[in-house]
Amino acid sequence: MSRTEQLSRRTGTEGQSRGRWLALSVLVLAVLLVAVDATVLGLATPSLSEDLKPSGTQLLWIGDIYSFVIAGLLVSMGSLGDRIGRKKLLLVGATAFGAVSVLNAYATSPEMMIVARALLGVAGATLMPSTLALIRNIFHDPKERSLAIGIWGATASAGAAVGPVVGGALLQHFWWGSVFLINLPVMFALVLVGIKLLPESKNPVAGPWDLVSVGLSLVGVISVVYAVKETATHGLTWEVAATAGLGAGALYAFVRRQFTLPSPLLDMRLFRHRGFSGAVLADLLTVFGLSGLVFFLSQFLQLVQGRGPLEAGLAELPAAVGAVVTGLIAGRYARRYSVRSIVAGGLAAIGVALAVLTMIHKESGYPVLGAALLVVGLGAGFSFTVTADVILSSVPKEQAGSASAVSETAYELGAALGIALLGSVVTGVYQGFTAPAGAAGPVADAAHESLGGAVEAARSLDPATASQMVDAAQDAFVDGLRLASGVGAAVLLATAAAAWFLLKGQRLQDGIEH
Repeated sequence: MSRTEQLSRRTGTEGQSRGRWLALSVLVLAVLLVAVDATVLGLATPSLSEDLKPSGTQLLWIGDIYSFVIAGLLVSMGSLGDRIGRKKLLLVGATAFGAVSVLNAYATSPEMMIVARALLGVAGATLMPSTLALIRNIFHDPKERSLAIGIWGATASAGAAVGPVVGGALLQHFWWGSVFLINLPVMFALVLVGIKLLPESKNPVAGPWDLVSVGLSLVGVISVVYAVKETATHGLTWEVAATAGLGAGALYAFVRRQFTLPSPLLDMRLFRHRGFSGAVLADLLTVFGLSGLVFFLSQFLQLVQGRGPLEAGLAELPAAVGAVVTGLIAGRYARRYSVRSIVAGGLAAIGVALAVLTMIHKESGYPVLGAALLVVGLGAGFSFTVTADVILSSVPKEQAGSASAVSETAYELGAALGIALLGSVVTGVYQGFTAPAGAAGPVADAAHESLGGAVEAARSLDPATASQMVDAAQDAFVDGLRLASGVGAAVLLATAAAAWFLLKGQRLQDGIEH
């Protein structure tokens, strides 16, 4: 080979490599956006409530409908991307996400806001499976793919933590709709650069998109998640039991139907692979155990320790830092040692950190909390990155969209179930506190609804009684948070043990795939 030919081949290889990493930068923009949007609304809820004046039920739907729709549509959208093209679905979804963000920002009624959040969930469901599936098809070298997945996971973790910081900064200067308008420049850059840099990929032999399966999965997932949340909040009623039965029946029919279709929406045979099933289960239970901490930590920082929204957001950053650091090196260490040691070790570290949080109290200094959050992030970066790699490596690249969707659905279901069940633990302990004698009737009822309600209700009392009530409510909330952390720690340590056995013999690939 002549020197000119060698130089030409080397230049072409470098160009292809640079193109892959530039394409990855587009994909992480989408991940960043969805992750930020999932956490930024929490800080905007008080000012949104003051402006739109939703009822308690409407406010719950504003907060929940986004995750409900995403969870219900992930599998369907992952399968659709496999059929029509992941790049096409990603760019269409990104454009829709930007347009619907404007609708969210300028909603003028609670009903309009609920519909806008639901539509945002539809658009969001197109983004996450497409990004991970495209990584599977862009990076053929398993070592490069592990690093790309690490960057993808680190961005998701960073986005979830940056959401409160960005939201806090915006809300100090602008109205609540600004937390949605920040999506527009990111979406514009994603679409503009994605058109040029992203390669198209799809399953060349995929059959038609089965709309009956789409409907069954949507009804099944949303009904089950809704029933769990309602049971945790208001107890089991006939209506909730009927909804749970409807969801379970729909999911059973969905699974049965997949076995009969020549081109199923989700190939259930994927779950026969022990590594795939073990990684999905580990993800679901990990998010379940963590979700209570993530959901209630902001309230602890703001309503118990008196931090502002921006300060509370910054206080949660160690978790993101830890996840970014270990996410980038997880694949290398999983090859050096073993998949099960990295995943089980990461999960055990999270469990130990949650166990430490069972000892926090109102006056706990930040170093203890910050250190625990850092360990949580380190463990999550190791475990989530490697399980994502295992899930993608376990399937043919033609089914990458479906596999990615299963992974993302595990996250969403874990979060929904964790917030509902661990939330019921916190709420159950919290509602047991005794209000002072001077706070009776409607004031006491409002105080027992939530810690925020107690702080608000205390403003109508004399200073001494108000202080007693807020102190009692804060103590009860911290007791509930400690108990939820203990339950989360037990779940994570049990999951670590399960991962050790389920992932036995599982390895990440080393060579170039052909």
